[in-house]
Amino acid sequence: MAVIDLANPSRFLGFANRIIPWLGALTLVVFAFAISRAMNAPDDYQQGATVKIMYLHVPGAWLGMLGWGLMTMAALGTLVWRHPLADVAAKAAAPIGAAFTFICLVTGSLWGRPMWGTYWVWDARLTSVLVLFLLYLGVIALWRTVEDPSRAARAAAILTLVGALDLPIIKFSVDWWNTLHQPASVLRLGAPTIDPSILIPLLISALAFTLLFAVLLLAAMRNEILRRRVRTLRLLQASTAS
Repeated sequence: MAVIDLANPSRFLGFANRIIPWLGALTLVVFAFAISRAMNAPDDYQQGATVKIMYLHVPGAWLGMLGWGLMTMAALGTLVWRHPLADVAAKAAAPIGAAFTFICLVTGSLWGRPMWGTYWVWDARLTSVLVLFLLYLGVIALWRTVEDPSRAARAAAILTLVGALDLPIIKFSVDWWNTLHQPASVLRLGAPTIDPSILIPLLISALAFTLLFAVLLLAAMRNEILRRRVRTLRLLQASTAS
């Protein structure tokens, strides 16, 4: 099956039904491996065992930004290319991305308390991630309050494209401003600055959460397509009855 074939909702449903069980099983296996590696990873010489919050915090941050990036591409698909599944993908990704962004904020606060002496500071990185979370909530609210799916899709797409400006701010905030948050230590020019004994479990954990994101996204898109079909059938029945 070519990728372009998945633009057809029926073919996408068939693909999702086949791939979700296998992808879910793979996710469980990778999660089990990630947990074992994280448990056996050494403590940091300065931060001690609290450094292991990183195995939740970093994937949460990564997937929060990835979710909005996917929504941005879907927004272009809705407004420019009129892709039949673009708004479905955007609507499905919003609550998942919001959940991971929330995990990032909560674990960051728990990590910041012993390191900085406080749960929250209006740091450039923290504030820009909070703005991303609020943008997610705004998109979700649009989908829930606008009854017409096409109007909701256009409004959500416009907000998504505007909100995409926050992504480079999140990424480069530690470089542009003097912040408490540490600079990039994995995705940076040159080699990562984290020791391999900590870096490898982190990468495995990120892979596990990314697979989970993919499973949740496919399942949510499948459910949204079925929900729209039910809505269409109900409207047809109502018009026939009248």
